[in-house]
Amino acid sequence: MAIRMVAMDLDDTLLRDDWTISSRTVKAIRAAREQGVKVTIATGRMTISAKPYVEQLGVDIPVITYHGALISQALSGEVLFRKVIPSDIARKLLGRIAERRLYAQVYLRDRVVVQEATEWTREYERISNVEIEEVNLGEVLASEPDGVEKILVMDEEPRLDAFAPGLQAVFGQDVHITKSKSFFLELTNVDVNKGVALAALARKFEIRQEEVMAVGDSLNDLEMIKYAGLGVAMGNARPEVRKIADVITGTNEEDGVAQAIERYVLGRG
Repeated sequence: MAIRMVAMDLDDTLLRDDWTISSRTVKAIRAAREQGVKVTIATGRMTISAKPYVEQLGVDIPVITYHGALISQALSGEVLFRKVIPSDIARKLLGRIAERRLYAQVYLRDRVVVQEATEWTREYERISNVEIEEVNLGEVLASEPDGVEKILVMDEEPRLDAFAPGLQAVFGQDVHITKSKSFFLELTNVDVNKGVALAALARKFEIRQEEVMAVGDSLNDLEMIKYAGLGVAMGNARPEVRKIADVITGTNEEDGVAQAIERYVLGRG
């Protein structure tokens, strides 16, 4: 079955460790597009953070951001789908996070806001090239009747792993909890994940599940790799991702995305 759509995670998948896309990968993606293959990005990042890569690749179909909470045309800003954490749930989550003295960022469309900036703020700004605002989170949530796309908790992995089960027990019926990096605990609406979003995008373009290839490396990629007809784990992927993938490609430093496209989309060996 020919691949007609390719979805790729950004960090540690499409991007090298210096947050650039290799020329080989750019060429492979452009060659796939020239063959009529739909190419998109599926990331936990906000849309404005993904936009430079969308422009570089010439992606012309909607992109999946916030782990699937938002599907939009990154260049025009047109929103096709948005599902948020309700404001009352967000307030309760932030209260529990504060009790544990953990750092949290709140995402509202293309804004990232925090109660108080810390070294984690600066680290995230360095990674994502996004400016973070210090605000009164209570006031911001009060002004957002719908809710927020995402809450990100940042800390060392052992602390996050100790925190997550209790969060799941209390909020699991309302919130989807996943990790994109070892020090990122990501919270979205319970109905949101990359797999659900990718399925919706495939339906929009009348592409069958078996004609979809998804490439990723981390826990937040599990659902889309399970959904795809061809699920591809990066060579640097977490063990949980490698276990459920159909195939394993090279690492992000070895142009693993390009290798997968060349072999399974372009048929180059």
